[in-house]
Amino acid sequence: MSRKHHHVVGKNIWKVDGRRLVLGAPAFTTDFPQKEMLIGKILGSTEAHARIRSIDVSEARALRGVHAVLTHENVRGEAAWSERAPDRFPRVAYTRAGQDYVEPSPWDFFLLDSKVRHIGDRVAAVAAESEEIAEEALARIRVEYEVLSAVFTPEEAMKEGAPIVHDEPEILRAADPKRNLCASVDVTLRDPEAGFRAADEIVESVYRVQRVQHAQLELHAAVSYLDPEGRLVVICTTQVPFHTRRQIAQALGLPIGRIRVIKPRLGGGFGGKQEMVLEDICSALTLVTARPVRLELTRYEDMNAVRSRHPMTIRLKTGTRRDGTLTAIEMAALVDAGAYGSHSPTVPTNTGNKNLPRYRCPNVRYRFDAYYTNLPPTGAMRGYGTPQGTFALECHMDEAAERLGMDPVAFRLRTTVREGDADELSPYIYEVKKENVPEDERIAWKFASCGLQECIEKGAEAIGWSEKRKAYDAWNAKKPLLRKGIGMAAVSQGSGVAGIDTAGATVKLNEDGSVALYAGAVDVGTGGDTALAQIVAETLGIGIDDVAVYTSDTDLTPFDSGAYASSTTYVSGGAALRAAEAVRAELLAAAAEMTGWKAEDLALEEHYAVGKAGERIPIREVATFLAYRKKVQVAKTATHVSPVSPPPFGAQFADLEVDTETGRVRVVEFVTALDVGTVLNPKLAEGQVHGAVSMGLGYALTEELLFDERGRPRNVGFLDYKILKATGMPRMRTIFVETYEPSGPFGVKAVAEIPTNGPAPAVGNALRQALGVRLRDLPFTPEKILRAIGRM
Repeated sequence: MSRKHHHVVGKNIWKVDGRRLVLGAPAFTTDFPQKEMLIGKILGSTEAHARIRSIDVSEARALRGVHAVLTHENVRGEAAWSERAPDRFPRVAYTRAGQDYVEPSPWDFFLLDSKVRHIGDRVAAVAAESEEIAEEALARIRVEYEVLSAVFTPEEAMKEGAPIVHDEPEILRAADPKRNLCASVDVTLRDPEAGFRAADEIVESVYRVQRVQHAQLELHAAVSYLDPEGRLVVICTTQVPFHTRRQIAQALGLPIGRIRVIKPRLGGGFGGKQEMVLEDICSALTLVTARPVRLELTRYEDMNAVRSRHPMTIRLKTGTRRDGTLTAIEMAALVDAGAYGSHSPTVPTNTGNKNLPRYRCPNVRYRFDAYYTNLPPTGAMRGYGTPQGTFALECHMDEAAERLGMDPVAFRLRTTVREGDADELSPYIYEVKKENVPEDERIAWKFASCGLQECIEKGAEAIGWSEKRKAYDAWNAKKPLLRKGIGMAAVSQGSGVAGIDTAGATVKLNEDGSVALYAGAVDVGTGGDTALAQIVAETLGIGIDDVAVYTSDTDLTPFDSGAYASSTTYVSGGAALRAAEAVRAELLAAAAEMTGWKAEDLALEEHYAVGKAGERIPIREVATFLAYRKKVQVAKTATHVSPVSPPPFGAQFADLEVDTETGRVRVVEFVTALDVGTVLNPKLAEGQVHGAVSMGLGYALTEELLFDERGRPRNVGFLDYKILKATGMPRMRTIFVETYEPSGPFGVKAVAEIPTNGPAPAVGNALRQALGVRLRDLPFTPEKILRAIGRM
């Protein structure tokens, strides 16, 4: 498809916030202290499952410099804020998952509760003059627990007679809390059993993926205060400011209009900040004290009392014909939701519906069961359930190819989808609201863009697939201590949540032709603000420096669902495009009025309104005409919701070495080939790939949150949570296979999450070649490798 020449889109534009960040100017939540600010701290539970028999806070309250101590005794009743004492809050169930209302996640959390459900669960909160005083106040709180039996795995939780994690009567939207069942889905397309009967080969396998943490540099933090009108203002590390505002209101019994949430720059989120982690309790402390409060978690709290990726056990069964044709696939996931159900109905949906549609298979069944346990809650994390399913499915597809004697690349070239094929699974999965999908798209979503085949071919060529597969087989046949392997994985994701994610944007024209963009979108450090500015600048024919970007303030910017599901460029960018197009129409009409040229013959290019014959007038003069002659303030607001979620596609390849004496793995080279539609900003996109690959390799090789037999965390910090260092990274190469996605602004699709998905299965498949054994349990630690090859 031919594309118009762009002057901003597709270019390596510097980040619009880069100068401020490089100079160290105030940018992050804790950079904005308030006058007379108190320090907040949270007392976490020392038991994994218990009722609070008694709690004595008298010594803490008596400590000089302590201004507030809150416990579950402050959370009772349902009176409105104006009708109750300032230290009393309603006992209402809510979810902290940052999702559109009504959230699909269970309402199973309380501001403070008399029952604790995991180590580190909230017991009390204090606000004091200093951090030292706050810590001393926590130490003086005396808690007596009635310890309850606990469950630490889904297998334990699902047993008949197992301890019930959520026995409170107020819980809403959990599947069956009396059985510890948080959420469940079972979807079937056509007849899998008939597909298996028609198969020449059937492969069945079980895969296990572990709990890992986001490990973002910036800790969860909030600063709350009352403005001169008595409204609550919360500056916080959130990916979802509008959802956070609504949930604070629900938790504290306040009107939404009495709350303002501001998201400054974020020092990383990766999904962990798609959650109201501490904004509610920080706000409660401000309401009680009428003083500003800053609450920031420690690294230990951030790692072990917040959120993590869902651990799963995934069973796969696949039927194939001898020529490689797929006849049936069944995938079933057993999911650990942790102590609260944030995102547990939706994360596991992606495990199936962002993976299974990647393959041409007529008969498909996907199901999952997510169970509550007494470990810290799981939640949103980059890839949002897709990496778990990708690991299982892509290792499984290698096993199917091996059973048939086919090369893994050739097998995928035969079985994966192409442009014009359809995703028949997603419209019937929990996360998609069918009523928002157009009638002619309810049965199947067709892929209007798909470069997966080309990604597989170009990635294989770049890493030298054919040559290395043969060479490494010959090398390993000699049984050397250092074995070599090469593996691959096909990957896919989504671009926003179809029919649900909503974005608003306002573009205001200044009299010199520059504009201000107001968007509710959240830049989590990925360059989202830059991408939106590029879209607006391209649409209006102006430079990136002519766009001032204001984002993520619930008082000043239009509504946006937030930064998750790889939605910023695709969904929020769609809103920015629509608003800019409306401003462009005003500029073209004014230019036509000024010159007598036909508006339909004009275009905006490089600061000019340009006619077909080359005649032109500066945009600055047109904007001045509108402001001072026409007396018009041009400001256009637009909203965008996409009925579809076009998948980006890709293929990832790992070339590695394994020391069979130590079990250590060294990934030598890693190639990622991606179809993300139009590449809006190549350098920013490549940065996303590098970061995602590093996370994916950590998931494959080293990272895991561990707990002892009482549910106590064994990872205290980064010293014993093994993130790969820069020196441990392989040579990385990124290839963009550009397609054009008609539903995206300038043809874009998502890029941020998809590269996280493939490293683990690519490494697993490479290890199969190197070692001659199949490992199905992440992470691939030296101990597991040595046991697999009989050296332990």
